[in-house]
Amino acid sequence: MNMQTMAVMAPPAPRSLAEMQLPLPMMRDILIKSLFRSNVSIPSEIARLICLPLNVTNELIELARGQRLLEAMGTLGPNGSNEMPYQLTESGRARALDALAQSEYYGAVPVPMAVYQEQVKRQSIKNLQMTRDRLTNAMGHLILPPNLIGQLGPAISAGRSMLMYGPPGNGKSSISNGIRDALGDKIYIPRAIEYSGQIISVYDPIVHSAAEADSDNPNSLRRSSNRFDTRYVRCSRPTVITGGELSLDMLDLMYNPVARTYQAPLQLKSTGGVFIVDDLGRQADPPQALVNRWIVPLEEGRDILALQSGEKFEVPFDTLVIFSTNYHPNEIFDQAALRRIFYKIKIDGPNKEDFLKIFALIARKKGMPLDQASLIHLLKNKYPTIGNKYANYQPVFLIDQMMSICDFEGIPYQMTPDLVDRAWANMFVKDEVIVK
Repeated sequence: MNMQTMAVMAPPAPRSLAEMQLPLPMMRDILIKSLFRSNVSIPSEIARLICLPLNVTNELIELARGQRLLEAMGTLGPNGSNEMPYQLTESGRARALDALAQSEYYGAVPVPMAVYQEQVKRQSIKNLQMTRDRLTNAMGHLILPPNLIGQLGPAISAGRSMLMYGPPGNGKSSISNGIRDALGDKIYIPRAIEYSGQIISVYDPIVHSAAEADSDNPNSLRRSSNRFDTRYVRCSRPTVITGGELSLDMLDLMYNPVARTYQAPLQLKSTGGVFIVDDLGRQADPPQALVNRWIVPLEEGRDILALQSGEKFEVPFDTLVIFSTNYHPNEIFDQAALRRIFYKIKIDGPNKEDFLKIFALIARKKGMPLDQASLIHLLKNKYPTIGNKYANYQPVFLIDQMMSICDFEGIPYQMTPDLVDRAWANMFVKDEVIVK
């Protein structure tokens, strides 16, 4: 399967209420709550609001009319529409208020969990076949060790967890972002899913980057709006990035007691994409506890969530999990936890040759002239004081510092041994006793 040519199969639009696999009272209540909360009246507008095809929406309208919750207004719709508008009856308004007291959710009808699980299979992260060229292009702005692409590629293609570790400042976060960029294709994210009568919001504009919708061609035999179930949003594969703020409770369903609805946890929002745990070891919860929470999902491709009632249920776990840490794995994990992480990739600092390449590249991008005497001073007099330990962040830091000094002194950008010394002084803090 070539990820550049094989498009993800779109979720088919439901053709009737019978195909919806949802309780009729739930769908009816979402319809009347949506009408109560918004200023829509004609069927085509209602269909867009609740994200159902027009014929299914009309079925739902007829169901509500039969229960005397809706009534036709008796005149044609606004703006020259030839559709009959509808409004809530007194009974309909009363029912809408009762339904809103049980749950504030309205708008897009949710996707049943079983239907969502089928779509997850169609667009699984494990279906991707990463190529060396594609990954190299996504990492093109980075100078990486020659064997690193060969280590990352199989891990991404397998869709299995990976741990990147090594000293700080060597691009683990940048590499994680490069992996995200390499994924490239589009998948379908449900606006909300339903389990056991409860609604869980999934689509999150902060996490999910919606692709531009194809514009409808009025002369086309097949309108683009009918190409897939609009209860989903077509998006780039999602990326959730967390750092020191990650806590175990963020991996649970979040219940809003006022709206009486649920918000999907981070790992469910990242389904079909990437979940990056950056700076592992800086969270309030110990790394071992965080990884223990992931053991069943990583091994079995399913996660267990719990409702307010305590009822537990399964959701698909289809996420490329990337752990990134400055600690050695043996310092923060036991061997049982390490076995669950399928790929361990060490990200070391550059050697002297690669360091100079990075330094020259950054200097050229920023318009800083290189100076041979200053570079010799840096390599011969400064780096030996830290055991010649080079890091990818250092060229950017040193060059930015020298440019700031030049700006302050009112001189053209230049590199001198003295400026190197002043920049170096800001990169490290000496150990010393501070008298209080």
